[in-house]
Amino acid sequence: MAQTYGCAPAAWLLSATGHAWQARGMPVSSEVLADQLDWHWQHLLRPRLDGLTDAEYLWEPAPGCWTVRRDSIDFELPPPVPAPFTTIAWRMAHVTVGVFAMRNHHHFGGPPADYQSWPYALHAATALEQLDDAYARWIGGVRGLDEAALNRPVGPAEGPWADRTMAELVLHINRETIHHGAEIACLRDLYAHRDAHRADGTA
Repeated sequence: MAQTYGCAPAAWLLSATGHAWQARGMPVSSEVLADQLDWHWQHLLRPRLDGLTDAEYLWEPAPGCWTVRRDSIDFELPPPVPAPFTTIAWRMAHVTVGVFAMRNHHHFGGPPADYQSWPYALHAATALEQLDDAYARWIGGVRGLDEAALNRPVGPAEGPWADRTMAELVLHINRETIHHGAEIACLRDLYAHRDAHRADGTA
């Protein structure tokens, strides 16, 4: 059975070989792959980021949170166990840099990007601009992929997954964006209700 990164089954989009595009009898194209993410982005995820304040962006809901600094982002290799809680700023930076910008550089001719040299935003508005720009380049690149490009191995830029197809990478990015976007939305909800127990007199 064909699988995407992280061992999530993708047989509903890829054939057993990963090279025949059939899903429930329908051909799968870059448009189908892009539409899955773009519909979620336009209707669910991006509207949930509107009005993000600097206070929310940098809020540390637990001691020892990882966040972003002017010229760096908190991280350790290997990652500690359990992993530290992360701020909205940290999670947005991960999506912007690690999910989109680095892949834009390796696969769609975008500017170089890495965690060490990225100009991390200390304000929510700037971070949203960076996220929007990185997303626009990614989704535009995906829409431009033809069948041959979708079937092509992603190559050494993706490390141990070099032999996986570009289509599998696109599915992985879809999943990563939806996953981390949901985390950010949940943190916004927690921030909005952080003092609710005090307002209603509960402990």
